Amino acid sequence: MKVLMEGKGELHGWMHPDEARRWMAENKTRALVDKRVTMEEAVSRFTRDGDYFAMGGFGHIRFSMVAIFEMIRQRRRNLIMAGKTSVHDVDVLIAGDVVDRIDCAYSFGHELRGLSPAGRRAAESGKVRVVAELSNAAFQWRFKAAAMGLPWFPARVMMGTDTFNYSSSKIVEDPWTGQPITLLPACYPDFSFIHVHRCDKYGNCQIDGITIEDVDLARASKRLIITTEKIVEPEAITEHPDRTVIPHFIVDAVVETPYGSHPGNMPGLYYSDEEHMAEWLRLTRSEEGVQEYMDKYVYGAANHEEYLELVGGTEKMEYLRKLEYLEVPLDAPWSRRTR
Repeated sequence: MKVLMEGKGELHGWMHPDEARRWMAENKTRALVDKRVTMEEAVSRFTRDGDYFAMGGFGHIRFSMVAIFEMIRQRRRNLIMAGKTSVHDVDVLIAGDVVDRIDCAYSFGHELRGLSPAGRRAAESGKVRVVAELSNAAFQWRFKAAAMGLPWFPARVMMGTDTFNYSSSKIVEDPWTGQPITLLPACYPDFSFIHVHRCDKYGNCQIDGITIEDVDLARASKRLIITTEKIVEPEAITEHPDRTVIPHFIVDAVVETPYGSHPGNMPGLYYSDEEHMAEWLRLTRSEEGVQEYMDKYVYGAANHEEYLELVGGTEKMEYLRKLEYLEVPLDAPWSRRTR
């Protein structure tokens, strides 16, 4: 196969598919094993400094905030993040000194809320470095290649763009048509956190709504830690087998954490906490503000339950539930004065 062009971005997360298959066979089990652990144990056992990792969800939706805070508390360092569509998650991880390199499709922005002060400041100063760029679809297909046991995935994307030039992809001559086609290298994260609506103690997971690329990401990840709103009995899963999008035999650990995506949106359960995100964006305009946020909400809380109390407790969570179901107007403010 004739290589026509090569991107100059750094290649991270790739391994030979046969090596990946051997690794999975040696380190995963098909047995129905109780995989429930604490958040502290999950981060301690399955994450290491310098790892390449990914977070499930999309943008401000269904990401594992509880895992992010715990990585900061345990002072993980020099991690490389798959910034497939990473906004609040990567911003907090950068500010918490966990991430210093990013494989970037979409990062450094909070969508309609504006740019990320902490992330942008880190990128401009060189504290964090973008090691490669690619499109959102290309990132998803890198995970798909890994999930399929392929070394690469063919796609007609990024050709003729600077995005390709800064990617780790190659353009080759298609042996059937003779036309150029992009080859996207498979991506096997060292670990991933995916937040789901429910699962059983073995790790059989169900997600309500759009799964995005999490089905492929789960199968591509060398270590997969599930955080879940609720652990249910196995019978509740087997009653609807068609809804099990992540099977137990690719899961390494399960952590039950209600409201584990706060301040993100959990479809069908609670709306995003726009007031808390606004507080984050306001405080992180300065390094002093970053430290104030970390001292209060991360280091000032021993666990996610204490963090939830700091942001408003059960009354705030009920308010976010009502917002999700439009039981109150979306522009109806919540404050402690009304409690």
